[in-house]
Amino acid sequence: MLSSAGLLSSARRCISHVCTLTPNDVRPLLELATIASAEGNHAESYRLYSVLLARLPDNPVVRRNLLTSLEYHPAVSEAERLQQARVWGEWAILRAGGMRPRPVLKLDVSRPLRVGYLSADFCQHTVGLFVKDVIARHHADRVITYAYSAGRVNDWVTAAIRNSSQFRDVAAMDDAVLAAQIRQDGIDVLVDLSGHTGGSRLTVFAHRPAPVQLSWLGYFATTGLPVIDAVLLDDWHALAGTEAQFVEPIVRLPQGRFCYVPVPFAPDEVAPPAFEKNGFITFGCFNNTAKLNENVIALWARILTPVPSSRLILKWRTFQDEALRASIHQAFASHGVEPERIELRGASFHADLLKEYADIDIALDPFPFTGGLTSCEALWMGVPVVTWPQAQVVSRQTYAFLSALGLAELAASSADEYVTIACGLAGDAARLKDLRSGMRDRMRASPLCDVDGFTAILENTYRAIATQIAD
Repeated sequence: MLSSAGLLSSARRCISHVCTLTPNDVRPLLELATIASAEGNHAESYRLYSVLLARLPDNPVVRRNLLTSLEYHPAVSEAERLQQARVWGEWAILRAGGMRPRPVLKLDVSRPLRVGYLSADFCQHTVGLFVKDVIARHHADRVITYAYSAGRVNDWVTAAIRNSSQFRDVAAMDDAVLAAQIRQDGIDVLVDLSGHTGGSRLTVFAHRPAPVQLSWLGYFATTGLPVIDAVLLDDWHALAGTEAQFVEPIVRLPQGRFCYVPVPFAPDEVAPPAFEKNGFITFGCFNNTAKLNENVIALWARILTPVPSSRLILKWRTFQDEALRASIHQAFASHGVEPERIELRGASFHADLLKEYADIDIALDPFPFTGGLTSCEALWMGVPVVTWPQAQVVSRQTYAFLSALGLAELAASSADEYVTIACGLAGDAARLKDLRSGMRDRMRASPLCDVDGFTAILENTYRAIATQIAD
């Protein structure tokens, strides 16, 4: 509870006390690894997960958390990420009783495909917010939609998905029972939306309950599972050669792998530029603190230093923690940026968070794990985002959004160019005002916000993959 509230130091004290009471119980180490990741201490997080994996080799939470944590760790190589994912895939297949044959797929052009989406995040979560409108726009004559919900949160997003699909609450089902339910529903195409993130049920895919099995939306790397027939990406996320990072074949969606619809409680109007009232430029980032590594802080300090009187606002629930706040201030101070120039904000309701973009002129994207929904929301609120896409798929999310909007010039190819772009924007008041006032119209006219077009492409992609497999 303390950790989820962002009170990391209190959580660590609590868990450390548990360790003294039960020194032979390694389960508390899982929480310590989570806390280390939230602090951006990925070397310590990786060390703890490695200890846990050695002592709890059949624990699915340990295994999936380790894989997800590698995506945040800037020092881990692509080869190691791929190898760890392959090991997970072998473990999942073995756990399911060995490699199973593909179920027979009988396609008929006169009947719609039966498509099942499996996720623990059919709620007000990044995945739920991205997928709910796509599910609602599926054409009933082309797709019959099933939503397999492995989560325990029920909210307005859950209700929207429930109302536009055959909804199955599968949180209490084990893999064998869930696989049997999917077979009973006659699913043609089963789509995983979680990968190795929290609550994932990716292990059920090792049971091969559907003829066509895909990975899309909620994960940003290979699953490691050889029975996944394709991962859906796009040319912006997956450069030529990205196939080398994946066990699965890559299928590229022509208009992007995401489709964004703003939440209904987003402010109706974009606020005026913050610099007009402040008299100085304010940079900002509302991303998870797990994305803030020492390389990110050092580069952002290089931006703040030459921009007179500029400020940086960082916001995430973990900034409730005094020790983390002090460490962030100290990290910037070590690069010559005074603590008073760094404002750290804690948690707030989503609607209030969106209003806080009125305080920011330019958003700075972390790396290698860039913004997803956070970047879309910054852009919707009129705030340009400066990003640095690299080799990892997860490092190219914001670049994909900007490219869809015709703003690829905000994406850097190096650390030096990142600084140049951010400082250039900071010195161009007319450009900032133009971007801010025109961003929503730009987004509405782009493929990023074309839900009907995106859904049609997705349906065509499902049919094409299924046809190829059936042949």
